[in-house]
Amino acid sequence: MEFISPTVLIILGCVAVLLFLQWKNLRRPPCISGWIPWIGAGFEFGKTPLEFIEKARIKYGPVFTVIVMGTRMTFVTEEEGINVFLKSKEVNFELAVQNPIYRTASIAKNIFLKLHEKLYITVKGKMGTLNLHKFTGQLTEELQEQLQHLGTHGTTDLNKFMRHLLYPVTVNILFKKGLFPSDERKIREFHQHFQAYDEGFEYGSQLPECLLRNWSKSKKWLLELFEKNIPDIKTYKSAKDNSLTVMQAVLDLLEMEANEQKSPNYGLLLLWASLSNTVPVAFWTFAFVLSHPNIHRTIMEGISSVFGTAGKDKIKVSEDDLKKLPLIKWCILETIRLRAPGVITRKVLKPVKILNYTVPSGDLLMLSPFWLHRNPKYFPEPDLFKPERWKKANLEKHAFLDCFMAFGSGKYQCPGRWLALLEIQICIILIFYYYDCSLLDPLPKQETAELSRIWDWSAVSRCWQREPFHFEHSQEDPLQFFPKSKHVFC
Repeated sequence: MEFISPTVLIILGCVAVLLFLQWKNLRRPPCISGWIPWIGAGFEFGKTPLEFIEKARIKYGPVFTVIVMGTRMTFVTEEEGINVFLKSKEVNFELAVQNPIYRTASIAKNIFLKLHEKLYITVKGKMGTLNLHKFTGQLTEELQEQLQHLGTHGTTDLNKFMRHLLYPVTVNILFKKGLFPSDERKIREFHQHFQAYDEGFEYGSQLPECLLRNWSKSKKWLLELFEKNIPDIKTYKSAKDNSLTVMQAVLDLLEMEANEQKSPNYGLLLLWASLSNTVPVAFWTFAFVLSHPNIHRTIMEGISSVFGTAGKDKIKVSEDDLKKLPLIKWCILETIRLRAPGVITRKVLKPVKILNYTVPSGDLLMLSPFWLHRNPKYFPEPDLFKPERWKKANLEKHAFLDCFMAFGSGKYQCPGRWLALLEIQICIILIFYYYDCSLLDPLPKQETAELSRIWDWSAVSRCWQREPFHFEHSQEDPLQFFPKSKHVFC
């Protein structure tokens, strides 16, 4: 009897291992790895990520993996994958976002993971539906105060207008009255640094600060702003009811957890999350409404029926008033649907099965609200601006339409979603009450080079395009908006 030589056994063993690994890999989703090691499909993906995702779905099916800069990102686009993303205990939100949080706000992993859930509960409690009534009057007063600076006529960029209107309102309400600067030079400085930080946020979440000098400079400026103002924020007392602001509640928790040194860092995150999303939503809602004359006319008629003929007198907006004007909230939600986040993400802790595939641990599981909201299976005529589709949502019980993912999903939905909606509703009411508006040119198309933003306290990410519109306003002549081309990375 002849024995098989050790060399042959080794070769056969290697072949068996290779076959096993090949069989095992066949169970994984199709993989787009590119031709450059580590970089993978990074260059192609980075050019127009939203287009890349949709082309990959068409070519490879509802589950596929993309390797970018050494990271495996597995995208899910249909029911079974979406259910795993939303419900599986083997996928985790906090571990998926802790690296971007470290890069953008300098909060270490151990601190973030320790405090995240407690901070989320705190912020959600302050801005939840049970406390919304406390903000209605504040928002109305703050917005009217800012509108007084608008005057009776003038021309400006619509984006700039929304920033100058909503930045001070949001900062003064969430942090403390008077925190936003009143000096023109300091206002310009704040705008300059926040916009630089905001526009470079996605780069900053992925690259070392040494490669992003201007972004890093603005990040440092904002952190120093909070460090200087934290003592005043802590001791601030509301003139009306002595209630804590959202930032004061956060500071109390940080003090309780012996992490006060990170107060400026969490202040920066709260600032970014509140400003970077609200302004673009308000911007696009105005643009969509004004580009649909029937909707615009219906909103104007509704405002007149509730508040009477427009004039120069101040009005008070109540919760009952808002309930009489549901179309405005529908328009905001339809705008968010059409300008939804590029992706939201989770980290796979243990292998999960999706269809006939096994997604390995360590992968980032990705879901694209942008494309999910354009699936006619869930949203008929998905490319049309149809606010009336929201009539079917049970908004009185704070429920959105099925498969609406713009505010994230599951345990860590955006805790500030209802306050943001309230602020934009009141903003629209007041501007349309005091001014007539018209749109001169068609809306520009949305950029597809945008992907995501992730808020540490929620699963929110976003891909708003900042198209500049010049904005002419007059209490006698119609307001006018018209676009110019400008490309800004979001």
